[in-house]
Amino acid sequence: MSHRVLITDRPWSDSDIERAILEPAGCEVVEAPDGEEATLVELAKDADAIATCWAEVTARVIDAATSCRHIARTGIGLDNIDIPTATAKGIPVTNVPDYCVSEVADHALGLLLACARNIGFFHLRTKQCEYDLKAAPRMTRLSEQTLGLVGFGRIAQDLRTKAMALGLKVIAHSKSGHDYETGGEMVSFEELLRRSDYVSLHAPLTDETEQLMDVIAFSRMKQDACLINTSRGGLVDEKALWTALRMERLAMAALDVFEPEPPDLSQPLFQDERVIVTPHAAFVSEQSLQELRERVAGQILDVLQGRRPENVVNPEVWHESV
Repeated sequence: MSHRVLITDRPWSDSDIERAILEPAGCEVVEAPDGEEATLVELAKDADAIATCWAEVTARVIDAATSCRHIARTGIGLDNIDIPTATAKGIPVTNVPDYCVSEVADHALGLLLACARNIGFFHLRTKQCEYDLKAAPRMTRLSEQTLGLVGFGRIAQDLRTKAMALGLKVIAHSKSGHDYETGGEMVSFEELLRRSDYVSLHAPLTDETEQLMDVIAFSRMKQDACLINTSRGGLVDEKALWTALRMERLAMAALDVFEPEPPDLSQPLFQDERVIVTPHAAFVSEQSLQELRERVAGQILDVLQGRRPENVVNPEVWHESV
């Protein structure tokens, strides 16, 4: 029996890995020409499974997908999938929560070092033919500084280990307050903002965490602190961030994620030399992408062949899907 698998979007050049796994098993792979809701509504009508990276799988898309048996997130975060609607329709949703842990931790650490050592600043200035050490903001020894982790999942825990190896003191805040047997110092959000020289965001985007970093949060941070975000753009109120930088209530920001994506890079926030910007690249390595794509295709194949896939985020519906 043939199945149709809809791929809503992809940040890589082709779907060869997915096709190599799914097509020999009798699956037709259909790629959306764009991630617009109207396009996905039309293409979802006869889809047996939907794989999405960043495109929004809304209630309208799910309602249209009357044959759908599985929605797979090609990544970690789930904020672009209407999970309550999928659950109400008995559709299991999966993700891959552990595929790029070291890559994102490494990227966050790289951004931290770029801020700490003024690497971005010096790079821009020297490219403009200015060779002036004295022009840079002051630099402080890492072993005398504190990194605050907002969220304490796999990535934050990995970053903690790597940062401590460089001599940084690390504190963390999470909703649960659980240190996961790491012995890490868990503090309130307010204390973390007050004590940290670098605040690195690793929380999921939810109604509760949306624009977590707002005017009030920035007012509680040190004036010479740096904000690092490799999690979700929606965690940061970009207008409040720009105000904090403009009023010198914050020293630097290093951003890999934005709301929306791609951002309008002509905005003053992204043009400011105190802001380091990378294009949602933290998750990328040849190995991480290979693993991610193979595991997602495997999840889809499992569901379509009647097996329980890994990482079902709404397990209460599984019995309805088989």
